Amino acid sequence: MREQEKQIHIHYFALLREERGLKEETVTTGSNTARQLFDELNKKHGFSLGTERLNVAINDEFQPWDTTLESGDAVVFIPPVAGG
Repeated sequence: MREQEKQIHIHYFALLREERGLKEETVTTGSNTARQLFDELNKKHGFSLGTERLNVAINDEFQPWDTTLESGDAVVFIPPVAGG
């Protein structure tokens, strides 16, 4: 059975924005969780950070990586912050 496709709006920050070359985009995906979505995007774009180094926010709230995605969700992958 084919996974239900959904539209997800993604915001990129810091290193991920540089590596992707975009601030944000909307993708159509069959991924069910935030982790699956990141893995799908990572295969396409070759990000240098993995989920163990990132946090994820869905609809403006930090969430676990196994959170189920719904069509229309806004997802932010948050890299570590450096600075002083």
